[in-house]
Amino acid sequence: MTITKMTWRPQYRSSKYRHVFGKPATKENCYDGVPITRSVHDNHLCTVNPRFIAVITECAGGGAFLVLSINHTGKVDPHHPKVSGHRGNVLDIKWNPFNDFCIASCSEDTTVKIWDIPEHGVLKNIIVPRKELQGHSRRVGLIEWHPTANNIIFSTGYDYQVMVWKLDVPEQVIKNPVRSISVHSDVVLSMSFNTDGSRLATSCKDKKIRVIDPRTGTLLQETNCKSHKASKVLFLGNLKMLLSTGNSRWNHRQIALWDQEDLSQPSYSEDLDGSSGVLFPFYDPDTHMLYIAGKGDGNIRYYEISPEKPYVHYLTEYRSLLPQKGMSVMPKRGLDVCSCEIFRFYKLVTIKSLIEPLSMIVPRRSESYQEDIYPMTAGNKPSMTADEWIGGLDKGPVMMSLRPGSKLDSYVELGSGKDPTDSMETQHSCSRPGLSLLIQERLDAKEGNARKESPPTSLFPSTDEKSSSTSYVSNGQLDSTRCSPPKTENELRQLFYKQQEEIRRLKEQLNQKDVRIKQLELEIKNVRNSQANL
Repeated sequence: MTITKMTWRPQYRSSKYRHVFGKPATKENCYDGVPITRSVHDNHLCTVNPRFIAVITECAGGGAFLVLSINHTGKVDPHHPKVSGHRGNVLDIKWNPFNDFCIASCSEDTTVKIWDIPEHGVLKNIIVPRKELQGHSRRVGLIEWHPTANNIIFSTGYDYQVMVWKLDVPEQVIKNPVRSISVHSDVVLSMSFNTDGSRLATSCKDKKIRVIDPRTGTLLQETNCKSHKASKVLFLGNLKMLLSTGNSRWNHRQIALWDQEDLSQPSYSEDLDGSSGVLFPFYDPDTHMLYIAGKGDGNIRYYEISPEKPYVHYLTEYRSLLPQKGMSVMPKRGLDVCSCEIFRFYKLVTIKSLIEPLSMIVPRRSESYQEDIYPMTAGNKPSMTADEWIGGLDKGPVMMSLRPGSKLDSYVELGSGKDPTDSMETQHSCSRPGLSLLIQERLDAKEGNARKESPPTSLFPSTDEKSSSTSYVSNGQLDSTRCSPPKTENELRQLFYKQQEEIRRLKEQLNQKDVRIKQLELEIKNVRNSQANL
């Protein structure tokens, strides 16, 4: 009798996020008694920033939403004041990414309204907006702020138009958008910008994905794939890829990955299950983690995205018995870095009138700041004005550090021309051996001289100093187009921190290559064993 050995090919893949787990908030840290809207609109229905959480509520005679302080947990007063200036149901709300006290809303009354929220919260009903945008002929279902330009917002409605609005104008009622984009044949279901806001991806009720130049309205790419019917689409940071959720030919819920330059066929697709709820995708460009949450589901699947095949690596899923109707995500600057929290959802649980915070945590023994899981992230400062963007300028987001107490030197401008997946040779193009040591020595000498010669001065850089120092850093790496020596203490610090970050990144890449080499060696060994047994 011949015994045949089964070939075992181990799937080794090193990842610091392999054991990420979801930790729901305790009952006292939830928001209880919230009259969540009963609308069937497939939007997130809430939005959050480090100061406030806003949620669309059920109300009679017009539309309203509730704004609560982020620390206002526990039972919510049923008579809590609302923002209630719309004449129809509110369909979408979004906080301004550069102003924690400014929120936009759109409604069935065909308008978009911009509201100012008092510093201490909503103490009485707010019915008068700061700006009112009138241009759509039918109800407005979706709004999106530009990710890097100040005072630019996009809206789309059931008139199939995507409108671009500039808010820094003296008029209180704005009737003429900067541009109206007319490339859709049906209702737009989702909008997503790439990192520098130079591309806009949309999914439409006609099941197609489109990539548009948001400034000119030019249609750049369009899917014509019969095997995937898209409902939501998302740009995956600087990876030059799109992620869509939708349904397969057999009506299974499906995720698909696309090359943003070629939408003829998906690069990757995976059927998930046979449920009917819309899948909401969320992507973290800092950790390259993708979260998939289904409307009406209690679970959240999460994956890690890589720029090389097979692209999508399943990690695990968070399971809960409480189904989510909608959800929002806290910006990175609002996370608890001391507990290794890398993502935080706010789930709307309609059956319990509850908003439940859910923290995604990397298990670490130490409670100190873990620099390897918190790279520089997009901050709350715009990188350009509305006029600059309209005039043709594209800039990446202004980056910041999440290290506690690192307000000094924390903002760095991200160059839009660099790809984070560039080769190691490109990353080394401007680095020199011993640069970190040289910078540290010069810093120590400078600080020592300052202590001897003069009293301590303010460590906060002036606007001029910050603007000059940020020009040395592009996409978290040393800019190869400018290698002149640093002239100020702030520039020295910037270069030192960036050099440390580059060294960390290269070490991580080397570790991944070592793991890949071991995996290939094992596969070769298994192939030889299987051939020897034949």
